[in-house]
Amino acid sequence: MKKGVMRPGHVQLRVLDIDAAVRHYADLMGLIEMDRDDQGRVYLKAWTEVDKFSVVLRPDDEPGMDFMGFKVIDDATLTQLGKDLQAWGCAVEEIPAEELKGCGRRLRFQAPSGHFFELYAEKEYTGKWGVSNVNPEAWPRDLTGMKAVRFDHCLLYGDELAATYDLFVNVLGFYLAEQVLDDNGDRIAQFLTVSMKEHDVAFIMHPEKGKFHHASFYLDTWEQVLRAADLISMTDTSIDIGPTRHGLTHGQTIYFFDPSGNRNEVFCGGDYHYPDHKPVTWMAKDLGKAIFYHDRQLNERFLSVLT
Repeated sequence: MKKGVMRPGHVQLRVLDIDAAVRHYADLMGLIEMDRDDQGRVYLKAWTEVDKFSVVLRPDDEPGMDFMGFKVIDDATLTQLGKDLQAWGCAVEEIPAEELKGCGRRLRFQAPSGHFFELYAEKEYTGKWGVSNVNPEAWPRDLTGMKAVRFDHCLLYGDELAATYDLFVNVLGFYLAEQVLDDNGDRIAQFLTVSMKEHDVAFIMHPEKGKFHHASFYLDTWEQVLRAADLISMTDTSIDIGPTRHGLTHGQTIYFFDPSGNRNEVFCGGDYHYPDHKPVTWMAKDLGKAIFYHDRQLNERFLSVLT
């Protein structure tokens, strides 16, 4: 099953006010600004990430996600996966090296859900920020805000989940870790992983293609999630839900919005997944408990506010 995709590598988000967005992602969430380019894009990373960036902010008139990128093991694998994608039926666009600063060539394709993804093999290795690679300290002492540990996953809304599943599982080598089934046994949510994490990307059935629900960042502890909630209130940041626990994945979570209306999550904990694990199944009639384990009721805004 393994095809050579290693992990999520980056997400590019559209923002309405680049200065306000940088304050949100750097000052509040604790990401580190690494670079800017002549398109006005800003590159950021979390402190434990070893590559140059994981979040790219692009000024635009409409919020949302441009694309999500995954890193593959080497350039030969990148070439082979490009051929596999084309054989499956995806049009593949090659983006030249350095179109994103510090990143090698990328292969971009659109999933049946309407979302754009890309694969790449090379990115400038900067190492963890603020700590040495020899005898490293436990953490940098000058981190700000929520002190996000890493970019973790995206949740995306769109249609054609079965075809998207086929693409990610049978072409890219992901595994189904968790799912939600309706009364007819049809899958209406799928949580896919290419690592030990419960999900590296997830899809929810939605009639409109290509919608963005949230980008998620990992924190170390439940106490850090509660501290994030305090910071959200201290800064009058728009909150969606939490702190609470998910039934799906069992992560401990809080959701909030950047100044452009893009939803963010910070979370800790959550289940793990090995390739021999069978998928965990939730039923749609229990979706309230699946999403918000404590309240056991759906927050309409959580389901309907998308960018």
